[in-house]
Amino acid sequence: MARVPRRCFIGAMTLRRPPPPAPPPPRNRTVAVLAYDGLCTFEFGVAVEVFGLPRPEMADWYQFRVCAAEAGPLRAVGGIQVLAEGGLDDLAAAGTIVIPGWRGMDAAVPPTLLDALRRAHAAGARLVSICSGVFVLAAAGVLAGKRATTHWRYAKALAERHPDIQVEPDVLYVDEGSVLTSAGSAAGLDLCLHIVRRDHGARVANQVARRLVIPPHRDGGQAQFVEAPLAEEAAPLSALFDWIRRNLDQDLPLARLAIQARMSERTLVRRFREAAGTSPKDWILTARLNRARTLLEATSLPLEQVAADCGFGSADTLRHHFRARLRTSPAAYRGRFADAAE
Repeated sequence: MARVPRRCFIGAMTLRRPPPPAPPPPRNRTVAVLAYDGLCTFEFGVAVEVFGLPRPEMADWYQFRVCAAEAGPLRAVGGIQVLAEGGLDDLAAAGTIVIPGWRGMDAAVPPTLLDALRRAHAAGARLVSICSGVFVLAAAGVLAGKRATTHWRYAKALAERHPDIQVEPDVLYVDEGSVLTSAGSAAGLDLCLHIVRRDHGARVANQVARRLVIPPHRDGGQAQFVEAPLAEEAAPLSALFDWIRRNLDQDLPLARLAIQARMSERTLVRRFREAAGTSPKDWILTARLNRARTLLEATSLPLEQVAADCGFGSADTLRHHFRARLRTSPAAYRGRFADAAE
């Protein structure tokens, strides 16, 4: 029997594959962050800040442990040393293991570390890399056949050395369920908040973000970096971005944007890509999806109303873009991330 494509039409009937199931929760709340000689201090600090600080106001928070990959004390970037309380044996009991960078993409990974990661993953541990830490996961073989990302400077090398990995060089992070990877250093914050969001819901993730004084959510599909700095003549786009956000429920063709920005359409497209790293159409789609996610999390509005308020026009269109960009349905997203108080 021929395979049914993701979406096909037979007369007036539409056949769709159901959205993929939500990733399973971690096997426990223990987060182990790896420490190694040559430790990337910022990436290590990201994991400590998100998972390691005590948060008594939050129920069932993480248990945190630092695990040394080798005998210490371990040197870290910036002239400091780390003396870890745990070792590789402790990875076996962790529900989540964070690899905060690595000492170099050409630096060999100790076989003992690779074995410990493979065993932990096979037993159900969730593996997370920040920036160059992806090379450790690649060496362990846990990314074979999966999508992954890393800092844009390392993406080409990762793809060349590991052709069995689908490298996505222009995103902030990739969630493959039991293996998650982030781009450059600051994107590690986005990925760690995404994990908190997965485990504890949107309200808790927003509280953690407020403590960190950072935006509560940046979509993993956003571009990593802007290829060119904003020039003075591009400053009007800042006002245009704000105007678009205020008018997402309206039709926003390129011609209307150009009038609002007082530019020709060609100039606007060029300036927009310089400023945002993407096209106006894609930027607006991301903004609409982010608005929809907020409404699904924080309100009980019917799906048709959410679609109208975000400029999608219909619930069917909203579902289409959710599946294409987020690989889930609005209903499944609401069920997973809606505030407990709703």
